[in-house]
Amino acid sequence: MTAIGPIRLERWHGRCEPCGQVGFAADLLLGVDGWLTVRARRMACLAGLNDPFRKAERLLAELSGWSIDAETLRRYTHSEASAAAEGRAERTALPEAFAEASGEQELHIDAGKVNTPEGWRDVKVGVFACRERGPAATADDYEQRKLPAPTARSVIAAVEDCGAFGGRCQAEARRLGVCASRLSVLGDGAEWIWNLAAAWFFAAVRVLDVYHALEHLAAAGRQALGEGAALAAWLGAARRKLVGDGYCGVCEVLTQPLDDPEAARRLAAAAGVALNYFAGHRDRLGYAARLRRGQVIGSGLVEGTIKQRVNLRLKRTGARWQAARVGPFVELLALSDGPEWAEHWLAQAA
Repeated sequence: MTAIGPIRLERWHGRCEPCGQVGFAADLLLGVDGWLTVRARRMACLAGLNDPFRKAERLLAELSGWSIDAETLRRYTHSEASAAAEGRAERTALPEAFAEASGEQELHIDAGKVNTPEGWRDVKVGVFACRERGPAATADDYEQRKLPAPTARSVIAAVEDCGAFGGRCQAEARRLGVCASRLSVLGDGAEWIWNLAAAWFFAAVRVLDVYHALEHLAAAGRQALGEGAALAAWLGAARRKLVGDGYCGVCEVLTQPLDDPEAARRLAAAAGVALNYFAGHRDRLGYAARLRRGQVIGSGLVEGTIKQRVNLRLKRTGARWQAARVGPFVELLALSDGPEWAEHWLAQAA
């Protein structure tokens, strides 16, 4: 099967007298390696990556007139994902892109969920990026600024423990030439993210995702004030304090007196939990300085990656994935949108 459809191929089967090997001698010269040519395999994998395999089967039949079943697509796609994962260290397109890219170096970390035969498992995802600084902003207007898109990006993923994933992140940082002293690590409040950052990227600046921080403030405010205009006004002031003054601002907004004595009592009850949470992140709330420098303060890059690469593709009704195959599959899906996609297939054709 070729990229333009099936071609009937006839050649002699022979035996090499000196070495005793048997096979089709012309296959090496013709680039024939199995049923699909490299170009056809590339097309099949792209279809299998972006759509469920049965849907990809119908898509290829409609667009190319191919007759390739979903199970064959599945096997080829997973095989290619494994090959791409094994060949990561040899690829050079992304290291070159990171070397040439200007701007800030970032590592966004989070985890999604995937269904496996053993139940739902966390798939950890890390996104390395280079990004130019955007316009300076303040606590009042930062949500209106438009940050530049990353100039280079690399995605790693795996279903594994924090220690193994930390080593994976460090290996990718070395491949890309990322320097920990120039790196910002961004994530939500999950403890494993900050344990990983402390163990593998100790010199990096660590930033708690601002929207995740705001959710904790909103929970305290909602417990005290309920829903409505009073909560909206309180949250507006709380957001400005958090972003403008960090941990000190949080302490101020959670301990300020309220006009309603009952609401004040409820806020005092909720404040202990919130303050305990923010105390663990007090060194990760330097939003104001980062905004003045035009730097990112949210981990939306990895959250968007999980939504697009994990949730939309892997979390299908009835779908179950072998845990070891999840990471390579997600990485190959991300690879298909970047400069190393063509490089990977050139290596396969060599």
